[in-house]
Amino acid sequence: MQNDSLKTLVVEALEDLKAKDVALLDVSRLTSVTDLMVVASGTSTRHVAALADNVVQQAKANGIQPLGVEGQAGSDWVLVDLGDLVVHVMLPETRQLYDLERLWADLPSDAEQQQEHGGA
Repeated sequence: MQNDSLKTLVVEALEDLKAKDVALLDVSRLTSVTDLMVVASGTSTRHVAALADNVVQQAKANGIQPLGVEGQAGSDWVLVDLGDLVVHVMLPETRQLYDLERLWADLPSDAEQQQEHGGA
């Protein structure tokens, strides 16, 4: 599935269950681990778990097997790894604490780090 289609699928899965403050981060120039990150908030631990579960269900319904799902036990932060796209669903206070949007915006790219360390 193309990144645009995957992004649409994930955003719609989150919006279907009323996720709050959905943000898309293009991290393709910063890391080789993934191309896109989607960060969203839920209103309670149950809501966070339900949002992540809906993303997983919609992905599977479209032939995409998640590479991993982490954090379902506490459900204040659940990560769904879809390969080219990673989804972070968090409680608002957890999201504010870790501030992933600012963290990823401030990181140097892999290429910049290689230049700093003399890599090719």
